Amino acid sequence: MPLPHTLKITEIFSSFQGEGLRQGEPTLFIRLTGCNLKCDFCDTKYAWKGGEHLRIDEIIKRVKKEQKEFPAPWVCITGGEPLIQDLKALTEELKKMGMNIQIETNATQYQDLNVDWYTLSPKPPDYFFQPEYTKLAKEVKLVVTKELTIEVIQRLRNEFSEKIPLILQPESNEKWSMDKGVMLLKETLRMGFKNIRVSVQLHKIYEIK
Repeated sequence: MPLPHTLKITEIFSSFQGEGLRQGEPTLFIRLTGCNLKCDFCDTKYAWKGGEHLRIDEIIKRVKKEQKEFPAPWVCITGGEPLIQDLKALTEELKKMGMNIQIETNATQYQDLNVDWYTLSPKPPDYFFQPEYTKLAKEVKLVVTKELTIEVIQRLRNEFSEKIPLILQPESNEKWSMDKGVMLLKETLRMGFKNIRVSVQLHKIYEIK
């Protein structure tokens, strides 16, 4: 008999969304293990390896347990890079529970899923993303690294509708990155770009997971 479908999971926990437009909203997180990029500035390197193989029903059982203590309406599937694993069965079961689903992705992978919110975070050096996301993304989050330039922001602003915000997020809330983010935002204003904003990682300010 074939083995039941499993996903490799780093952790499942309840908190609030610390990043992007959903910042501050109660959210249950499912962090998958593994990443296809492994950026040197990543703040969740612990999710690149290890993890635990769990069946879909085991994941849902843990989600329901979390929901009893912290009945958040949203679940965020993140990583690592979650879309290097097959998420169809998981998202279907979460939808049966009536949950709103957010996926945080570097956008190099695409799956046809029933998802409410895609947060894209294209990464250097090429900031590549799959073309399907131009219509699916709710937000595009750019970590303000040393590699991020006004030319990259200009290209992405041109490739996504102005209705989709581009969010400049400092690298791990570092002061130099915040300063660069403000400088880049001012430059985008002078160049006439629309719907670009700066942000922070709110969960790090609150010092929670």
